[in-house]
Amino acid sequence: MDPNLTRRHLFLSILFPFALGYYLSYLARVVNAVLAPDLVAELSLGADTLGLLTASYFFTFAAAQLPLGILLDRYSPRKIESLLLLVAAAGALLFALGDSAGDLIIGRGLIGLGVSACLMAAFKTFTLWFEPQKLPLLNGVILASGGVGAITATAPVQAALSITDWRGVFLLLAALMILSSIIIFLLVPDHTEVRQQETLKAQLQGMRAIFSDRFFWMIAPLTMLSQATFISIQSLWAGPWLQDIGGLERAAMADSLFLVATAMVAGFLVMGTLAERLSRIGVPPILLSVIGMLIFQGIQLLIIIGPSPAWLFPVWIGFGFFGTTGIVQYAVLSQHYPRHLAGRVNTAMNLLVFVAIFILQYTIGAIINLWPQTSPGHYPQIAYQAAFGFALLLQASAIIWFAREYRRGPRQDDPHTMRST
Repeated sequence: MDPNLTRRHLFLSILFPFALGYYLSYLARVVNAVLAPDLVAELSLGADTLGLLTASYFFTFAAAQLPLGILLDRYSPRKIESLLLLVAAAGALLFALGDSAGDLIIGRGLIGLGVSACLMAAFKTFTLWFEPQKLPLLNGVILASGGVGAITATAPVQAALSITDWRGVFLLLAALMILSSIIIFLLVPDHTEVRQQETLKAQLQGMRAIFSDRFFWMIAPLTMLSQATFISIQSLWAGPWLQDIGGLERAAMADSLFLVATAMVAGFLVMGTLAERLSRIGVPPILLSVIGMLIFQGIQLLIIIGPSPAWLFPVWIGFGFFGTTGIVQYAVLSQHYPRHLAGRVNTAMNLLVFVAIFILQYTIGAIINLWPQTSPGHYPQIAYQAAFGFALLLQASAIIWFAREYRRGPRQDDPHTMRST
């Protein structure tokens, strides 16, 4: 940590501004899980259209990742995030004022583009100001702020609907995004370290080296599919499942999502802290993350089978807690690669994750929509079992790939095996 920064200054000037931005990013990401019944009722959406509308956030988010990685390694993260948050605010405003599915798809796409730097700009800034061994804990703290956003998107949003509607929620979100942009621009300091003056060609070569590295592809499939499943379900399909299969009324559904989001916050903090502590005694964070993802797959299997009413809440709380474990891999990547590649390697992983979320969230809706509705807006258990089972099958394939590559270990003569310097 930079000796010129006191703890109070650190919190106010780096952690708090980025935490606020990521809080709003996650709030916008998952709020449709609670608002879905209103959107379906007002716009007459099917499950496939609802999935596409919600997933448009992830499409533009993913599309921004590669150019974003280059920008973060070349320019000031605070300036980039401040500018993009204004784009997100414009998207939230369009979503609030839209009167068709097309308007909402465009608005949500702009939100996804605008918040695409919220996490990656924080990660990049942390690599500039802190030692590598601190990154799992710091990443966990910033991710926990996103979890608080997810909490806000559940019961608190449901309560807000008693005094406004879904349009009012997005108008407030637009205003908060503008405020966050201003705070980040004014408070976050630029690091004084002299940046490597790479040409655009050299930066693109760095990106190509990442995508051709065996270590990256050992981690990528499992992390990508685990996070894609977690976010796809948590940000949309958990709400309909809890109503259709869990038999919960809307208020109880929102309360359940609140518990899932609270467990997610705990997961981010516990996993980040545990990864740092275990690394001190020689246990690599990559193993902690993989074990957590295996447990996460087991929890998904319980959801697919259908937990008894007594186990409904514990199983979904476990879903929220262990769904966070794939995020530890971002710190693993930051520790493995040279610091000047930090922005590009994290956004490279984020690209794959959010492309997978976009495809998977829509695909889950499309699979569910293959079965006839049991009543307007509701689907049978077999529809969710097929959709969630498809996602679990992909993850099981990825864990086999990871085990195979991990056993092989690094090849010393492999020109694509990179190490941190």
